[in-house]
Amino acid sequence: MKLNIQNSKLNILVTGGAGFIGYHLIQALKPYGHNIVGIDNLNDYYDPQLKLDRLKALGFDNHQVEALVASQNAILNTDSLTFQKLDLADRAGIETLFKQNQFDVVVNLGAQAGVRYSIENPHAYVDSNLVGFVNILEGCRHSKVKHLVYASSSSVYGMNIKQPFSTSDRVDYPISLYAATKKSNELMAHTYSHLYGIPTTGLRFFTVYGPMGRPDMAYFSFTKKILAGETIDVFNNGQMQRDFTYIDDIVKGITRVMQRPPVINNDASITNAQAPYKVYNIGNNQPVTLRRFIKAIETATGKQAHENLLPMQPGDVPITYADVDELTRDTGFKPATSIEDGIAKFVDWYKGYYK
Repeated sequence: MKLNIQNSKLNILVTGGAGFIGYHLIQALKPYGHNIVGIDNLNDYYDPQLKLDRLKALGFDNHQVEALVASQNAILNTDSLTFQKLDLADRAGIETLFKQNQFDVVVNLGAQAGVRYSIENPHAYVDSNLVGFVNILEGCRHSKVKHLVYASSSSVYGMNIKQPFSTSDRVDYPISLYAATKKSNELMAHTYSHLYGIPTTGLRFFTVYGPMGRPDMAYFSFTKKILAGETIDVFNNGQMQRDFTYIDDIVKGITRVMQRPPVINNDASITNAQAPYKVYNIGNNQPVTLRRFIKAIETATGKQAHENLLPMQPGDVPITYADVDELTRDTGFKPATSIEDGIAKFVDWYKGYYK
């Protein structure tokens, strides 16, 4: 069964709706006239003002948006878009949300993000990424959602040696709690797909960047410091490689996948556990060195970086590189934005946003 985003009106839930990817996804879906509900707990892991400004950009009233921080479970409406301040770990709140809306598709992008922060604050990851994900799975189960798409992460590959990373690789050795929760999400989704027939698709994102992005990410802080003439910390002497994936490519990948609920896998040579379950990589398929990445920011800002060279951080991996053949085969889509083009667009936004 295919779901047609262009020609049919769907009821869609986007968790993490005020987050980086969630905001861009909702913007992409709005023109098609779907009934969209976005939820977010608006936590202060990074500056909540950026999350509020994303909501304003989605068309919500400025004064009502600003009042969200102090309110509990507030609801905003505009056109066919609804936003509710709601925590994934709020079991009763999530149950009520699913009872009040008959969602066709759920895109779970809400999670506690960040590898290094998981070392400092592990309980935040348990609450959001494990408890919260169970609440979403239960909502999908009881309301017979047609397709659950959820964010996994390239971090599940840990320090695997084989490159590029393929979804057929073993991912049994996470090196951060964040990675462990994302792998747990995949296992939990498979269980619900097998037991209850819920079509689920996990997306292993590879270093997403772009306008309205997360201030905790390196490209954001590097741009800020290079423009200010401050020194940037460069780990592993700039030799780390990342599969930087521009936000527009990520959103295109998500919308393609949303329309293709997986069918039961009948490959009995592997397992008898039949489930409408799938996992894809979404990455640029072209790893970029930190050195080239910094050069792209220097070019876009017109300023040279002052560098403090440091060894690799605990929990970091030397390279991420995505095999996206399955994604391309099944959806006809392959990310293609170069780091130079993507960073130039980000820097343009950054200068405008921060004046």
